[in-house]
Amino acid sequence: MTKFAALDIVVLAGGISHEREVSLRSGRRLADALAGLGHKVTVIDPHAGLLSELIGHNPDVIWPTLHGATGEDGALLALIATTGIPHIGSRGEAAALAWSKPTAKELVRRAGYATPASIALSKETFRDLGATSVLERLLAALPSPLVVKPAQGGSAQGVTIVTAPAGLPRAMVDAYAYADVALVEARITGTEVAVTVVDKGDGPTALPAVEIVPVSGVYSFEARYNAGETLFYAPARMAPEVTAVVEETAVAIHSLLGLRHLSRIDLIVDAAGTPWFLEANALPGLTETSLVPQAIEASGESLGAVYDALARAALAGA
Repeated sequence: MTKFAALDIVVLAGGISHEREVSLRSGRRLADALAGLGHKVTVIDPHAGLLSELIGHNPDVIWPTLHGATGEDGALLALIATTGIPHIGSRGEAAALAWSKPTAKELVRRAGYATPASIALSKETFRDLGATSVLERLLAALPSPLVVKPAQGGSAQGVTIVTAPAGLPRAMVDAYAYADVALVEARITGTEVAVTVVDKGDGPTALPAVEIVPVSGVYSFEARYNAGETLFYAPARMAPEVTAVVEETAVAIHSLLGLRHLSRIDLIVDAAGTPWFLEANALPGLTETSLVPQAIEASGESLGAVYDALARAALAGA
């Protein structure tokens, strides 16, 4: 039991996005950690009467763990805010910025941070301008190899690493299966890291960076959620001076995008020690193989203690 009064917390998990099962796993793991401290936790799968149910329940805090468009595009977070019930996570407008990878990359680039060169293409543009000519221009404009991904979404769904021109058409089709806009990006070689940023009410701080080394060489959906398919090092194996730059960059990007309470900033660190921004996650995964729990454990704190502190920060209006 926590030495403070127990809270009534509603965890939102599930939804109808491609990441429904991941969301359910995040929600269950979060609920178990909070309940273990004595909090009253109710897990709700969003439905047509959700807002009315939340208002009728009137919990102390709402904690969305909805991955994909259902939770991360900012719309639901904005609606939750209209209930007046405190919630964990970013406000709707900030979540929307992070949800759009091209938008987040442009804001980060304008602020002076490195991010891979890229071109975003809608499905309509790709079709109307002629796939063949568009592909030719992409290959001429961006250095190989390339990474093709949906402009919105997570869990590496629809992401392809293109090492030869012949693979680009299929990569575009796969990306368009998950979003109407595809982001074609130059691939940066280096150490892939994820930095969890937490704000318990006294300002955002970085937890130890987690280094990601997929056995197959690609951090795919399967490599993310199947135990044993990826090696993780927490903290990441980087020189102290590089670690400091990486953590400072992650905190700066979290603040730049207006994120709140908890985020995960994904970066590639090149051989010179420069961190390259890939994307920001306003509602990062909390499953047993997710990166946020690993970062928390590497920091020396327990999952329950950090989740409790975040819930109380939300309740206090931080």
